[in-house]
Amino acid sequence: QVQLVETGGGLVQAGGSLRLSCSASGRTINDYAMGWFRQAPGKERETVASISTSGLSKNYAESVKGRFTIARDSAKNSVYLQMNSLTPEDTAVYYCGVDRKYLAQKYDYWGQGTRVTVSS
Repeated sequence: QVQLVETGGGLVQAGGSLRLSCSASGRTINDYAMGWFRQAPGKERETVASISTSGLSKNYAESVKGRFTIARDSAKNSVYLQMNSLTPEDTAVYYCGVDRKYLAQKYDYWGQGTRVTVSS
């Protein structure tokens, strides 16, 4: 069983930046592909970034490509999402999840989420 806790959300003006953190406990996440996905009211869940087990492969949704960066730190059993040039369209609750395989977007575990609000 893996417990995930997302932190780092908040209110930011358009053009600003936030860094989300996802800390895991219970077992290591180093053997798993990970992803960040978001849920906005009235919209479908969207995976914004994925990272492979090794961390060498990364993938981004077109909507965030060039603005968001996913990273992982095996020593800290954590995953991060650096978000730059934020727009109001990025407003959502952001979750990190343990993916069944890289890019599958089928998450077996996820946290409670952290809310990101971008004001115009």
